[in-house]
Amino acid sequence: MRALLLLAMLLLSPLARAQASDPTPLRFRDTAQETRFHQLTAELRCVMCQNQSLADSNAQIAHDLRREVLDLMNQGKSDEEIKRFLVDRYGEFVLYKPDIAGSTWLLWFGPALLLLAGGGIVFRIVRKRSAAGAVANDDNQEW
Repeated sequence: MRALLLLAMLLLSPLARAQASDPTPLRFRDTAQETRFHQLTAELRCVMCQNQSLADSNAQIAHDLRREVLDLMNQGKSDEEIKRFLVDRYGEFVLYKPDIAGSTWLLWFGPALLLLAGGGIVFRIVRKRSAAGAVANDDNQEW
Protein backbone atom coordinates (compact mmCIF):
# COMPACT_ATOMS: atom_id res chain seq x y z
CA MET A 1 0.00 0.00 0.00
CA ARG A 2 2.83 2.39 0.86
CA ALA A 3 4.58 1.61 -2.39
CA LEU A 4 1.43 2.43 -4.34
CA LEU A 5 1.00 5.72 -2.47
CA LEU A 6 4.65 6.62 -3.03
CA LEU A 7 4.37 5.80 -6.74
CA ALA A 8 1.23 7.98 -7.05
CA MET A 9 2.96 10.88 -5.32
CA LEU A 10 6.01 10.57 -7.56
CA LEU A 11 3.87 10.50 -10.69
CA LEU A 12 1.60 13.39 -9.69
CA SER A 13 4.21 15.79 -8.29
CA PRO A 14 5.57 16.90 -11.71
CA LEU A 15 2.00 17.58 -12.84
CA ALA A 16 1.33 19.72 -9.79
CA ARG A 17 4.54 21.68 -10.32
CA ALA A 18 3.81 22.18 -14.01
CA GLN A 19 0.33 23.43 -13.21
CA ALA A 20 1.52 25.79 -10.46
CA SER A 21 4.17 27.55 -12.51
CA ASP A 22 3.81 29.49 -15.72
CA PRO A 23 5.78 27.53 -18.35
CA THR A 24 6.83 30.45 -20.51
CA PRO A 25 7.57 33.90 -19.16
CA LEU A 26 5.95 36.93 -20.72
CA ARG A 27 8.14 38.70 -23.25
CA PHE A 28 7.87 42.46 -23.61
CA ARG A 29 9.08 44.53 -26.56
CA ASP A 30 10.51 47.27 -24.36
CA THR A 31 10.34 48.72 -20.86
CA ALA A 32 7.50 51.08 -21.84
CA GLN A 33 5.31 48.11 -22.78
CA GLU A 34 6.26 46.32 -19.57
CA THR A 35 5.40 49.39 -17.47
CA ARG A 36 2.05 49.77 -19.25
CA PHE A 37 1.34 46.07 -18.75
CA HIS A 38 2.03 46.23 -15.01
CA GLN A 39 -0.11 49.35 -14.58
CA LEU A 40 -2.98 47.79 -16.50
CA THR A 41 -2.90 44.45 -14.67
CA ALA A 42 -2.80 46.29 -11.33
CA GLU A 43 -6.13 47.94 -12.25
CA LEU A 44 -7.79 44.63 -13.08
CA ARG A 45 -9.18 42.15 -10.55
CA CYS A 46 -8.55 38.41 -10.68
CA VAL A 47 -11.92 36.82 -11.41
CA MET A 48 -11.12 33.83 -9.24
CA CYS A 49 -9.31 35.36 -6.25
CA GLN A 50 -11.58 38.43 -5.96
CA ASN A 51 -9.29 40.20 -3.46
CA GLN A 52 -6.17 40.32 -5.60
CA SER A 53 -5.30 42.22 -8.69
CA LEU A 54 -4.49 40.40 -11.87
CA ALA A 55 -0.84 41.33 -11.33
CA ASP A 56 -0.72 39.83 -7.82
CA SER A 57 -2.75 36.66 -8.31
CA ASN A 58 -1.09 33.31 -8.78
CA ALA A 59 -4.24 31.52 -10.01
CA GLN A 60 -4.06 29.79 -13.37
CA ILE A 61 -6.80 32.00 -14.80
CA ALA A 62 -4.75 35.05 -13.78
CA HIS A 63 -1.79 33.67 -15.74
CA ASP A 64 -4.07 33.16 -18.74
CA LEU A 65 -5.59 36.64 -18.44
CA ARG A 66 -2.16 38.27 -18.15
CA ARG A 67 -1.14 36.47 -21.34
CA GLU A 68 -4.39 37.60 -22.98
CA VAL A 69 -3.77 41.21 -21.91
CA LEU A 70 -0.26 41.09 -23.40
CA ASP A 71 -1.61 39.58 -26.63
CA LEU A 72 -4.18 42.38 -26.89
CA MET A 73 -1.45 44.95 -26.24
CA ASN A 74 0.65 43.41 -29.02
CA GLN A 75 -2.37 43.72 -31.34
CA GLY A 76 -2.30 47.46 -30.72
CA LYS A 77 -5.35 47.70 -28.48
CA SER A 78 -5.61 50.64 -26.09
CA ASP A 79 -6.05 50.22 -22.34
CA GLU A 80 -9.73 51.12 -22.64
CA GLU A 81 -10.27 48.55 -25.40
CA ILE A 82 -8.58 45.86 -23.29
CA LYS A 83 -10.70 46.76 -20.26
CA ARG A 84 -13.86 46.76 -22.39
CA PHE A 85 -12.93 43.31 -23.75
CA LEU A 86 -12.50 41.93 -20.22
CA VAL A 87 -15.70 43.63 -18.97
CA ASP A 88 -17.66 42.15 -21.88
CA ARG A 89 -16.29 38.75 -21.01
CA TYR A 90 -16.34 38.83 -17.16
CA GLY A 91 -18.53 41.79 -16.19
CA GLU A 92 -17.81 45.04 -14.31
CA PHE A 93 -16.43 42.99 -11.41
CA VAL A 94 -13.09 42.67 -13.22
CA LEU A 95 -12.44 46.41 -12.78
CA TYR A 96 -11.16 47.77 -9.47
CA LYS A 97 -12.57 51.18 -10.44
CA PRO A 98 -15.82 50.55 -12.32
CA ASP A 99 -17.25 53.34 -14.46
CA ILE A 100 -19.97 55.53 -12.99
CA ALA A 101 -23.15 54.18 -14.56
CA GLY A 102 -26.75 53.56 -13.59
CA SER A 103 -25.86 50.18 -12.15
CA THR A 104 -22.88 51.44 -10.12
CA TRP A 105 -24.04 54.82 -8.81
CA LEU A 106 -24.88 53.32 -5.40
CA LEU A 107 -21.38 51.87 -5.18
CA TRP A 108 -19.84 55.28 -5.83
CA PHE A 109 -22.21 57.54 -3.91
CA GLY A 110 -23.74 55.18 -1.32
CA PRO A 111 -21.14 55.83 1.41
CA ALA A 112 -21.54 59.61 1.07
CA LEU A 113 -25.34 59.29 1.21
CA LEU A 114 -25.11 57.16 4.37
CA LEU A 115 -22.74 59.68 5.94
CA LEU A 116 -25.09 62.57 5.13
CA ALA A 117 -28.10 60.66 6.45
CA GLY A 118 -26.25 59.79 9.67
CA GLY A 119 -25.15 63.41 10.10
CA GLY A 120 -28.74 64.58 9.61
CA ILE A 121 -30.00 62.16 12.24
CA VAL A 122 -27.34 63.21 14.75
CA PHE A 123 -28.11 66.89 14.06
CA ARG A 124 -31.83 66.36 14.69
CA ILE A 125 -31.19 64.42 17.92
CA VAL A 126 -28.81 67.08 19.26
CA ARG A 127 -31.19 69.90 18.33
CA LYS A 128 -34.15 68.11 19.94
CA ARG A 129 -32.18 67.46 23.16
CA SER A 130 -30.88 71.01 23.37
CA ALA A 131 -34.40 72.39 22.86
CA ALA A 132 -35.77 70.05 25.54
CA GLY A 133 -32.91 70.98 27.90
CA ALA A 134 -33.55 74.73 27.50
CA VAL A 135 -37.22 74.38 28.45
CA ALA A 136 -36.54 72.12 31.43
CA ASN A 137 -33.86 74.45 32.81
CA ASP A 138 -34.55 75.00 36.49
CA ASP A 139 -33.06 78.10 38.17
CA ASN A 140 -33.36 76.49 41.62
CA GLN A 141 -30.52 74.04 40.97
CA GLU A 142 -27.53 74.59 43.19
CA TRP A 143 -24.82 73.50 40.82
